[in-house]
Amino acid sequence: MERWKILHNCRIATMQHGDVPYGLLEDGAVVLENEHIIWCGARKDLSVDFNTAEKIDLEGRLVTPALIDCHTHTVYGGNRALEFEMRLNGATYEDLAQAGGGILSTVAATRDASETELVADALSRVDAFIAEGVSTIEIKSGYGLDRETELKMLRVARKIAEERDVDVITTYLGAHAVPLEYSGRENAYIDEICLPTLRIAVEEGLVDSVDAFCEGIAFQPDEVAKVFDLACELGLPIKIHAEQLSNIGGAKLAARYNALSADHLEYLDEQGAAAMASAGTVAVILPGAFYTLSETQKPPIYMLRHYSIPIAIATDANPGSSPMTSLLLAMNMVCTLFQMTPEEALIGTTRNAACALGLGDRGVVQEGYRADLAVWDIRHPSELAYRIGFNSLKSRIIGGKL
Repeated sequence: MERWKILHNCRIATMQHGDVPYGLLEDGAVVLENEHIIWCGARKDLSVDFNTAEKIDLEGRLVTPALIDCHTHTVYGGNRALEFEMRLNGATYEDLAQAGGGILSTVAATRDASETELVADALSRVDAFIAEGVSTIEIKSGYGLDRETELKMLRVARKIAEERDVDVITTYLGAHAVPLEYSGRENAYIDEICLPTLRIAVEEGLVDSVDAFCEGIAFQPDEVAKVFDLACELGLPIKIHAEQLSNIGGAKLAARYNALSADHLEYLDEQGAAAMASAGTVAVILPGAFYTLSETQKPPIYMLRHYSIPIAIATDANPGSSPMTSLLLAMNMVCTLFQMTPEEALIGTTRNAACALGLGDRGVVQEGYRADLAVWDIRHPSELAYRIGFNSLKSRIIGGKL
């Protein structure tokens, strides 16, 4: 077996910082050694040292970093299709609640499901991500809201990485909603369930980061701060659902903790943006929820640009507000709904998505980075965001393996 592999006769969207859009190399080559990229540049500049390498002719196709979905709720029981239909037939929120709908219906279904059932259901969604060139997926808990089920969800997320050739980043989202048994007692839920479960999950090696839903219908900043204080004590990075439906200061709170990301952000104000910029917090935009909920308040993309806040894009795949498993569709949505550019969309699902997960070893085609790549049967990277419902993936290269 040769020591190296060379991908050549291709265009490469390296996604490196610079003056060239997409960091595009018109006639490039990439040299892989095991799991890493050891050289990337113009094909004419390939060193003779690589003459013995295995050469893979990509026939003029486009190479990009493999895509990264940095915000998903991929593990859950059941679905909410009937609730979707009821809404379209005129049911009110109260009607849905009386019929057992909403997030608590997913909590009930997730509690009832076995680990085996949850793995099987989740893999069908993960396979859809993989088919679009995704190499890394963040998966949150948060549909258990009790100790046993939150831990079960995190174990299932870990199992997915064993069953499929994909990296899974697990995020503990115990502070997602208040279960019925703690209705009106948010602080008691945080103290008695959320915090002790986080400690156990860390002891069992199930958690990579911690998230919370900071919103009027979920948890207030002082309640979220308890969760973040423990996360810091345990050495875990922080993320937050913030400013989706209103502005209660979630982004500013997250910035105080140097959060990796603040996600949604439709109601972000300038103070929150300035705080995020100072903390280096990535903004994660989730067009699937905006679309599904028929929202009208768009995230302030202009403000994020003004403060030079990195913008990541994700599916928010979940059974209620974003039943979407296509990161390519999310890229199209941010362009058509929020007037982002195709280049911003691709940066948001590669380089900036990696930053939103604290992963400094992927998201760019560059020497020293992981050899996680996607090969597309297209000529220009703008085509990825341009097409709707079309998948041009030719192959994935994950950890140097085709």
